[in-house]
Order: sequence, then C-alpha cells, then structure tokens
Amino acid sequence: MYAVIKTGGKQYRVAKDDVLVIEKIEGEAGSEVEFTEVLMIGGNGTPKIGTPTVPGAKVTAELVEQTRGPKLIAFKKRRRKNSRRKRGHRQDLTKVRITNIIGA
Repeated sequence: MYAVIKTGGKQYRVAKDDVLVIEKIEGEAGSEVEFTEVLMIGGNGTPKIGTPTVPGAKVTAELVEQTRGPKLIAFKKRRRKNSRRKRGHRQDLTKVRITNIIGA
C-alpha cells in the first residue's frame, strides 16, 4: 500500500518503512508526526483519489532527526562594475520514517 502526501509545498509518494527528507516540521527525534493532506491512496484494488484530499485518510510517521541540507552559494557579479555579492544558504530539513498509512 502506498500514499501520496503533501507537505512543505511538495508531494511525496510514500510506503510503510520509507525514510524521507522533507522541509522542516516542528518536533524532536522519536516523536510521532501525522500527515492529514493525503492526495491519493493505492496499492490494493483501485486507487482512491482525493478531490483534493482523501477524506478520513492520514499517514503517521516517526521523526528520526532534524538536520540541515548542503550549503548553497548564490554568487552574483556585474562585470566591469566592481560589484559582486556572495550569499550562502543551508535549508533546515527533517528526516521522517513512515510507520502507518490509514485509508478511509
């Protein structure tokens, strides 16, 4: 059984025991997280497709760790103007393990 969930402005296809790296959500390592924006559930028989979400469906996950992504450098330069800007960014991320998919 699998589900398509929406979190952090992105969509993910998840199954039981999958480990995902998603946009940061609040919580500590070991805590339980619940995703209620389930867009689709499939795997046995015909898939249930939501309009826009499947009513009564949810996906539970265990928060594994809070982490940060790689450093990205945004470098802008205007040639012959003695003008340049260097700016770094590291995205805050959360690693979660899917524990259960509950379909209505």
